[in-house]
Amino acid sequence: MGSSVWLITGCSTGIGREIARAALAKGHRVAATARDAARVEDLVAEFPEQSVALALDVTRPEQIEAAVRDAEAALGPIDVLVNNAGYGYVAALEEGEDAEVRAMWDTNYFGVVDMIKAVLPSMRSRRSGYIVNISSMTGLVSNPGALYYSSSKFAMESISEGLRKELAPLGIRVSVVEPGAFRTDWGARSMKESQIRIADYDETVGARRVMMRSGAGAPHGDPRRVGEAVVMLAELPDPPLHLLVGADVYAAFREKLRELDASLTEWEAFTLAGGSSD
Repeated sequence: MGSSVWLITGCSTGIGREIARAALAKGHRVAATARDAARVEDLVAEFPEQSVALALDVTRPEQIEAAVRDAEAALGPIDVLVNNAGYGYVAALEEGEDAEVRAMWDTNYFGVVDMIKAVLPSMRSRRSGYIVNISSMTGLVSNPGALYYSSSKFAMESISEGLRKELAPLGIRVSVVEPGAFRTDWGARSMKESQIRIADYDETVGARRVMMRSGAGAPHGDPRRVGEAVVMLAELPDPPLHLLVGADVYAAFREKLRELDASLTEWEAFTLAGGSSD
């Protein structure tokens, strides 16, 4: 594919910024967005002829509408939408604070849905486009302390799978990318914690909190790999639905598949009998 127009959410740091940089380095035109547009102006200054910095909070419909309008006015119709904006939340299920959980879902799920809705009319009219949703290892495997965040990413997996089938006849491609642990601020600035503490979860959720605060097990993966992977996908005529990036997510998902296969085999006779134990 030649030069195309990209709109990327959550470009202030980490993976979103690296996706934008990789796309710009390949000659694409990029609308780099962040809640504070000033945080991406330095990136745009490196590629002034190819890019524009836009303020975008994906929980605010008026900003979504404005960002799409301004991106198209500056660069042309959007060919590639990358939904990267999102953040984490650490809590046991019982510790979850309703307002915080709903706010996270507004960004991680409804923000993605609203972004897709905003670009689809133009993509449908052109019978062309590509939507990339940035999920996570926790969108495939859920663990203690991350289940609220995981649930929002599991929902993104479902949206991506169904959307790919809906849009394929219209010439629009869809992929979901599942990075493992990479060097980003996801565990710092982009991570919230419940203020509720229940001692019975100290060995599971509490241990995760301690690990995050201490920096133990800090990720070593270079987020540039994810940026390059997304650009590579966009250049394929038939990109895969899923792309796992990182040895850790590969190992975790392989183990989950083994466990699922073992459970299916163990309960096969019961399942095929329609739930009867006779």
